[in-house]
Amino acid sequence: MAKKKVTKKKTAKKAPTRKKVVKRRTPATKRKDTATKLNELAHAVADQVEDGKDPGVAIPTRALSNVSFDQKAGLIRMGDNAQRRSFFNLGQAKKFMQTMLVASGSNALIRQAKTTSIRDLFYHCKHTIAGTRENTFDEQSESDPIIEDLEVTLGSLREELGLFAEPKGAMVGPMTIVDNGDVIDLSKMGSGGWAVPSIVEDHVIQFKRGSAKFVLLIEKGAVWRRFSEDRFWEKHKCMIIHGGGQPPRGVRRLIWRMHNELKLPVYVLVDNDPWGYYIYSVVKQGSINLAFESQRMAIPDARFIGMSSYDMERFEIPKAVTINLNDQDIRRAREILNYPWFQKKQGRTYPWRNEINHMLKLGVKLELEALSNKDFSFITEHYLPRKLKDKQWLD
Repeated sequence: MAKKKVTKKKTAKKAPTRKKVVKRRTPATKRKDTATKLNELAHAVADQVEDGKDPGVAIPTRALSNVSFDQKAGLIRMGDNAQRRSFFNLGQAKKFMQTMLVASGSNALIRQAKTTSIRDLFYHCKHTIAGTRENTFDEQSESDPIIEDLEVTLGSLREELGLFAEPKGAMVGPMTIVDNGDVIDLSKMGSGGWAVPSIVEDHVIQFKRGSAKFVLLIEKGAVWRRFSEDRFWEKHKCMIIHGGGQPPRGVRRLIWRMHNELKLPVYVLVDNDPWGYYIYSVVKQGSINLAFESQRMAIPDARFIGMSSYDMERFEIPKAVTINLNDQDIRRAREILNYPWFQKKQGRTYPWRNEINHMLKLGVKLELEALSNKDFSFITEHYLPRKLKDKQWLD
């Protein structure tokens, strides 16, 4: 009997899998996308007018009531609540008009491929309404929140609207960067340091090389100058940076990039008062007003290294240099304690919550400059080196 011939079934060759190429959105592309969103916003308002409806826009609510704390990510997130800002509502008519003016000014900037300062945009939009004595804007404090409203409404950043803020903050340390094509050695910046611009994205600022082991954010420019003059950054191989109080977005974004791209730990050095603790909170978890930007600016791993309410005992700081808490300080401290992100961390009480309670118990606050009572360079030669060595920080 003849053997049955068995033919092997040919298996189809699998097509080689191609890696999905993720196109990087360039600044030009982002601004083009923003222009599209601005035009869609304008058309939506125009359509409402043509339909005989009250023209308006939905503005996401930037308040404590519309944020939540993502405990897993360690970030403040913005919720979905929004408020309609309309023309025929007497309480909102002016803000509606201001929103349209800022949107129009931003659209003109993108169309002309130009950028300008938020101060310049304020003056561009400021005029007296014909036939009245009413100005569109009286102070820049009116236009700045409108810009933030527009950012969150469009899902676009200030930079993508063609806007920048005045530089605020300075940095020095063992690192070389490229700033808009210019190579800059940040260890050779004199007494003033490198002025941190408001736009620090990777198409403007690139990190080249450096030996820094960590980043130290210092609350005040005057204290930063002591660290710079004493060349703390050289002895301890770190980048020292300040934001002149509450750090502006450019400073926070730059620190975020150094932490995430260069894997540098971040330490925060602020006054021992409610405002200092809040600065740390903003750096660590994001701010309420700018919750929509938490993911690109907040650093959940940021460490609080001082000034602590327990430092008075640890470093034998005389009571004469303390400042009594006033009613506003006490009220602010209690507000902070009630924030959800100040409650617990992974089921346990935040150690820095104990810090605030201890400050309230003592009834006094301490400024970083109080350490100069012991010696002008005590903060750079004894205080911070000891804290770093003993790992006396909170995270």
